[in-house]
Amino acid sequence: MKIPFLDLQQINAPYEVQFHQQLQTLLDKGWYILGEEVLQFEHEFAAYCGTSHCIGVANGLDALTLIFRGYIELGQLHKGDEVLVPANTYIASILAIIEAGLVPVLVEPNPTTFLVEANALEQNRTSKTKAVMVVHLYGQLPDMEAISSWAKLNNLLLIEDAAQAHGAQLPSGQKAGNLGDAAGFSFYPGKNLGALGDAGAVTTNDVHLAEVIRQLRNYGSAQKYHNTYLGVNSRLDELQAAFLRIKLPQLDRDNALRRTIAARYATEINNPTIQLPIYTSQADQVFHLYVIRTAQRDKLQAYLAQHEIQTLIHYPIPPHQQCALAAWNALSFPITEATHREVLSLPISPIMTAEQVDRVIAVLNAYN
Repeated sequence: MKIPFLDLQQINAPYEVQFHQQLQTLLDKGWYILGEEVLQFEHEFAAYCGTSHCIGVANGLDALTLIFRGYIELGQLHKGDEVLVPANTYIASILAIIEAGLVPVLVEPNPTTFLVEANALEQNRTSKTKAVMVVHLYGQLPDMEAISSWAKLNNLLLIEDAAQAHGAQLPSGQKAGNLGDAAGFSFYPGKNLGALGDAGAVTTNDVHLAEVIRQLRNYGSAQKYHNTYLGVNSRLDELQAAFLRIKLPQLDRDNALRRTIAARYATEINNPTIQLPIYTSQADQVFHLYVIRTAQRDKLQAYLAQHEIQTLIHYPIPPHQQCALAAWNALSFPITEATHREVLSLPISPIMTAEQVDRVIAVLNAYN
C-alpha cells in the first residue's frame, strides 16, 4: 500500500466539476482582476474568521509583509523597530519582517509544543520591541489569551502568522485570524484551505489598516492612476478566489477528518523511540501537519520510505542557519536546532482512508 504524504489531485477531485463551471463563468464575464469573486471571498472568509475585514493578496508572504507595511504607513511602526518572532518558524515569517524594514528578534519555543509562550517573549522584549508575531505552527494555537494580555500590557501589536491554521479556534470559538490585531493567511495548494496556485489574505478588525493594505496591494492606489502609497502588485487572483469560495464551506468538515486521524495517531502509536506531539486541546487544532520527534529521524524516515509511506521534514534547516541569513549563522538556539534535527511529519489529510492510517500506525509500532 503506497501512502503519499499529500495527494492534492485526490483532495481537489470532488470539486472539479464546480471548478470547470467557475472557470467558464469567469471566461464568460471577462473580468479577471479584483472582481466579484474576490469581493465575495473576502466577505465570506472574514465572516468565517469572525473579523470585520479580509483583504485578498497574492500569497501568504505578501499578507504578512503588507501587515507590517500598513502599520508603518499608519505610523504605528517605524523602520528599525523590533518584532518578536519564533525561532523555529518557516523563514517566510522572518522575511516579511525584514522586507518591511523591521528587525526580527528570534524567540525559542516550548520544546514540547513547538510554540512560543508569553514568558519567553517577555525575556526577549526590549525598549525597541513594538510588535510580536505568533506563528500557529502545524495548525496549533499557542496560549493566545496569555500572549494577548501580555501584548496589551506592553502596548505591543499582536500579529498572527495563520498560514497553517485555517479554522483553528480557542475553546470560546474565537478563530485564528481574529486573535490579534491582524493575521496573514496562505492558501498555498497544500494548506487546509488550498487554492490551485498561490493565494493569500489578511484579516483584521482595524478599518484603517484594512484600507491601507487594500491600496498597498494595488500599486498603492484606491483610484486608478492615483497612487497614495509606494505600493506593490499583490492581488488575489479572481480565479483562485472563485476556487477558494467553492472549498471554504467544506473546511470545517476537512479539519474534523484531520482531527480524527490525529486522535488515532495520538492513542495508537506506541513506540518508545518516537515522541508524539503535545497539544493543549486537540479539539481546537486543525492538524495542518502531524509532527513527531525522534533522535533517529533520518533512519526512521528511510524505514518508512521502504514501507512506501511518504513523510516530509518541516523544516530541515532553522532560519538562523540559512545562507540567506548569514549574519545570524553564529547565533545559538538549542531548542530550535534540536527540533529541526528530530522532527518528522506523518501523512495526514482529509482523504486518508482508515486502512492507510492503520498501515502508518502498524509500521511505526514495528520500528525498532
